[in-house]
Amino acid sequence: MTVEEAERIEVTVGAPAHGGHCVARHEGQVVFVRHALPGERVIAEVTETHRGFARADAVEVLEAAAERVEPPCPYARPGRCGGCDLQHVAPDAQREWKSTVLREQLERLGGLEPTELAALDLTVRALPGGPLGWRSRVRYAVDAADRAGLRKHRSHEVVPIDRCLIAHPTLQELPVLASSGRRWPDADEVTTVVSSGGDVAVRELGRGGTRTVDGPETVAETAAGRDWRLPADAFWQVHPAAADTLTTAVLELLRPAPGETAWDLYGGVGLFAGALAGPLADGGRVTVVEADPELVAAARANLADLAGVEVVQAPVERALRRRRIAGPVDLVVLDPPRSGAGREVTEAVAGSGARAVAYVACDPAAFARDVRTFRAGGWRLAEIRGFDLFPMTQHLECVGLLLPG
Repeated sequence: MTVEEAERIEVTVGAPAHGGHCVARHEGQVVFVRHALPGERVIAEVTETHRGFARADAVEVLEAAAERVEPPCPYARPGRCGGCDLQHVAPDAQREWKSTVLREQLERLGGLEPTELAALDLTVRALPGGPLGWRSRVRYAVDAADRAGLRKHRSHEVVPIDRCLIAHPTLQELPVLASSGRRWPDADEVTTVVSSGGDVAVRELGRGGTRTVDGPETVAETAAGRDWRLPADAFWQVHPAAADTLTTAVLELLRPAPGETAWDLYGGVGLFAGALAGPLADGGRVTVVEADPELVAAARANLADLAGVEVVQAPVERALRRRRIAGPVDLVVLDPPRSGAGREVTEAVAGSGARAVAYVACDPAAFARDVRTFRAGGWRLAEIRGFDLFPMTQHLECVGLLLPG
């Protein structure tokens, strides 16, 4: 029997799955339930129906799991803000949830055997600072009444909010949201930024393009023992501890040696290249490949003092296909967007002759698919480190070490 939208059903919730929900079944039909925990018995309201499955929100908990907590944010509830998936889950259990999802994706999509996963001892680790007040960059949508807010889950509808509790405290105090009385008649989106260097910027995106409303055009960041300057809305890790955490993991896994060569693919403003340049000194080279011209300009400025570093502006697949990158290469850092590196790039890296690849992944499914391609090319996932860069949400980051043979 097929459920219908807005129908309320009683289900016992199963394991978490990629996407911030748990898997349940109702009369044989798969139902992906948000706001629930494994083992709970809930009343779920169906929000979407599809061929073969449905989506639902847990609106009443009949039997609660021990890991359930009261969400600290009043907007983190069914039908309201969709930004946080796991505020109803205790912090330690959030990390176990994410570890479970990563293991499942690597087994189902990556093709790893249970014994291989057990040997990896996969754990998602906490970063300093706690589960609230960590997000240093927040993008708000603007509703029809010109109020800034956040969107509902899987919707374009904007929920006006008074405060976002995962935002950095400095950003929470900015006069941006509806509670401040501020309106945004010319904006579709408003971006707020606080950098590790203390810069605070507010930018709006509308029909006239993007403009800075308050603060500087460029902001200062400090990471990997270096100072960085980048456009206020350029990509940078949103957790204050993320940049140092990831560069440390990459260096520890790759173990770069003097004189070796490296590729930093999807290099952004050059964070990993900057970290690699020191250990590779005495004849070593790093080539950064990045497609975005704004990020390329920032990378060239930030890395100008480092001999042996080259920044190539091109899509990664085109740079590899047209041999825009000088070889041979010893080490590769892959830090692709959420969609992953894809088969063309992964096969090219697997065939590059590198001795090791550090894959920095923000999506476990995309990472698992690329791991499968590496494995088909004779490589193995030798080590993996998971990090809770996005507390209260379903998202995680991991760094995998891939080795040939």
